[in-house]
Amino acid sequence: MYENQTEQVIFDRMMKSVPASLDKREGSIIYDGCMPTAIEVMLLYVMCDYYLQNTFGDTAERQYLVERAKERGLSPEPATPAKVKGVFTPAILDVPIGTRFSYDDVNYAVTEKISSGVYFLVCEAAGAGGNKPAGTMVPIDYVPGLQTAMLAEVTVPGEAEEETEVFRQRYLASFNSQAYGGNIADYREKVNKIQGVGGVKVYPVWQGGGTVRLSFMTSEHKVPTAEFVDEVQTLVDPVTNHGEGLGIAPIGHTVTVEGVTDSQVNIGLHLSFVAGTYDDYKADIEATIDDYFAELNKDWQSTQVAEIDRYSNTGLVVRISQIESRLLNVEGIEDIQHTTLNGVEENLTLGVDELAVRGEVANG
Repeated sequence: MYENQTEQVIFDRMMKSVPASLDKREGSIIYDGCMPTAIEVMLLYVMCDYYLQNTFGDTAERQYLVERAKERGLSPEPATPAKVKGVFTPAILDVPIGTRFSYDDVNYAVTEKISSGVYFLVCEAAGAGGNKPAGTMVPIDYVPGLQTAMLAEVTVPGEAEEETEVFRQRYLASFNSQAYGGNIADYREKVNKIQGVGGVKVYPVWQGGGTVRLSFMTSEHKVPTAEFVDEVQTLVDPVTNHGEGLGIAPIGHTVTVEGVTDSQVNIGLHLSFVAGTYDDYKADIEATIDDYFAELNKDWQSTQVAEIDRYSNTGLVVRISQIESRLLNVEGIEDIQHTTLNGVEENLTLGVDELAVRGEVANG
């Protein structure tokens, strides 16, 4: 706002206010008195501009955005640790609660027994670093008789502290809809706060009055495990006490929680290369498609849009133009044409609760 208030502009304005009958030449008392003052006034303008910028939620830096959001009862979501499922052999072995295991650069501790040889473990470090692929864990504590320790899957993904721009959008969105007593905005706000949830769609009056269906994805924008779905179901509306208001759902609401599903997208390509064959570029092509699908899935929740008196709900759209433009950026690919999705040369609209995953990729 005050970018034009430079020291020279301020100095010239000050000098114009001095009568011409006085000595204003460089080195005079007036000149030497006005120049340092102009610099300080310029710095005051800079401070005013910085203050104004941090007064408003859409331009404030993180620390001031956090202070502004407190007026709405909001704060950034903290980092959370990953919860994983471990499988140990022999199955008859009892692994003590608290036993620690390492995997690459992170450590996990046993927290709960699920069944013979199967346990839940929690990462000791908060954040997404604990979301490791299936693999071998190395015991830190000695366990007599232990043969193998495997990380089978991530049950509840760990999350990093909420990013500034994500938090900013949540803050600004709080002015657009008022969450109260089990309305759609209330469910979306509260379910998204559950650790590991990365997006949710709410279907009110699903099977008549008082029934609600929730569909959600993980914070990694993937399909949740059955254990995670059960965990969210218990937090929202325990199955054994449906409608009694013992969870997030208010009294009288019977809520069914489900996870999103994957929709396999088979892609037919007709590529021309500067040199080499398709096999030479296959890894880069598949990685490019996976990156596009990951970016697309991130916006799954936003396909359910609030309108005046209802929520419109559509599925994700896989666009051929996006695939082609991204593949043309792969070094060595010269041209692309007649791309098909599931055998059809047109954009593909997924189901309302489906995420895109790469299926077979063929070049012909």
